[in-house]
Amino acid sequence: MTGVVRPELAERVAAWIAADPDPEDRATLARLLADGDEAELDRRFAHPLEFGTAGLRGPEMAGPAGMNRLSVRRATQGVVAWLAATGADVERGVVVGRDARHGSERFNDEVVRVLLGAGVAVWEMPRPLPTPFVSYCVRALGAVAGVMITASHNPPADNGYKLYGPDASQIIPPHDAVVQDAARRAGPATLGERGDPRHHVIEAALLDAYREHLVARFAVAGGSDLGVAYTPLHGVGGQPATELLAAAGFSRVAVVDAQFAPDPAFPTLAFPNPEEPGALDLAMARADEVGASLVIANDPDADRLGAAVRGPGGWRVLLGDEIGWLLGSQLLATATGPDDVVATSIVSSTMLAAMAARAGVRCVTTLTGFKWIAKAAGSGVLRFGYEEALGFAVDPLVADKDGLSAALALCRLAHDLAREGRTLLDRLDDLERDYGVHAIDHRSWRIEGDDAPARLRAAYEGLRDAPPTHLGASPVDEVADLARGWRGLPPTTGLVLVVADGRVVVRPSGTEPKLKVYVEVTAPPSPALVAHRAAARARAAAILDELSDRLAPSPPGTRSPA
Repeated sequence: MTGVVRPELAERVAAWIAADPDPEDRATLARLLADGDEAELDRRFAHPLEFGTAGLRGPEMAGPAGMNRLSVRRATQGVVAWLAATGADVERGVVVGRDARHGSERFNDEVVRVLLGAGVAVWEMPRPLPTPFVSYCVRALGAVAGVMITASHNPPADNGYKLYGPDASQIIPPHDAVVQDAARRAGPATLGERGDPRHHVIEAALLDAYREHLVARFAVAGGSDLGVAYTPLHGVGGQPATELLAAAGFSRVAVVDAQFAPDPAFPTLAFPNPEEPGALDLAMARADEVGASLVIANDPDADRLGAAVRGPGGWRVLLGDEIGWLLGSQLLATATGPDDVVATSIVSSTMLAAMAARAGVRCVTTLTGFKWIAKAAGSGVLRFGYEEALGFAVDPLVADKDGLSAALALCRLAHDLAREGRTLLDRLDDLERDYGVHAIDHRSWRIEGDDAPARLRAAYEGLRDAPPTHLGASPVDEVADLARGWRGLPPTTGLVLVVADGRVVVRPSGTEPKLKVYVEVTAPPSPALVAHRAAARARAAAILDELSDRLAPSPPGTRSPA
């Protein structure tokens, strides 16, 4: 392609090239500029990544719309400015970790060198490790912040940058705006080296203490013969998870060899997300080979947990809410103090609130995201928190979702039930008999293309501005625009539709080009569990179908299950 790039864009590209420390990225942009490829340069420059409460997340590529060494360098300069603005004692240090995605090592190096160059002490992970370890180490070391290079369960082309505050949980507004503003204004960075006395490598003993704490809580005395199949989905959870389970007495853990070693290409998966259809297929096949009754999976940075249980009709993949109910039924018993709290998010099932009310434990409903759930207890103690997207916090040791400790807690519950001749599916039946049916369903649309943000916004705003008056035969009793706040929640982008037997929440994803819809339909406790469950599930599916006609973005978005 040969053409002339408009002067304003050419000037921006030239300025980026002059600042970019990566020779390959400089060469890529220079070639696009020389070729006059204005369309590709627009893709890389028109919509720069912005630092939000989820940090940065996007495709690894040259230019401000991608994850690259310069975008990471400037984000870290923003973090340095934020630390100064908050008066942080930088000698306490920042914990820095990374997963095994493409670019993670290079980006990790940028974070370390920028922090050291700014006089900030660094506690660096010794190798690619799970995201929950960063949160754990911030708290254990009394550090002022933590940075994790990860895109979690995003597609292989992506990477990201997550920021934790001094409370070891992810930042919330207005801290993200401080980082973003400083990153936008950042000039040349002063870079330090690992020989600086402020640089520390986190020792194995600190990570061992994480395992020892959880083993003390969830280990099976005398060991367990529960058969488990485990996969880290090509991520960094494999070794830590299997070591944790073994130390807790679970000796019959069979791993999926083809998915065990970290591999940023995720060659066996369409999407490296345990929520996606087919993601657990290899693990279920492995379970069949060894006669295991439980499948557990972590996402690539091991902060989420997926699971499947062998039942009378074959394998059943558990929904995130179902895992939340199971863990909640186990962990509510630990909430015995007056300041103990359990929490879940607005897009998750309401059953945890009903369970907590009966147990006399305060339950807090937050906005979507563990940055809110982790803070739900305030000055109290969060004994359990979860959200439907497979995020679970089972111990106050980590102020974030943690797929490793959640896997251990779920295995312990499955072991205890097996000793009684029962399964996790039996426990789910018990819960719905006691608290009523809570039929949950959700759907999302992944939107591709340069115009994805505009199409996503148009689909959402069309529903918000003209919401339905009925869902099925039921009138919509309440329409709440979350941008105005709702029931004490801070403002956010989202819509709630309330009907007599449930509710719908519609929101754009905060980390991916997706539009998401969550439905919950409830029915009172009844001995006729099977019939009530089938009717409620059918109604939930019908509501989703109704909304699908309104929300499926057009022209062609790629619809995918959540």
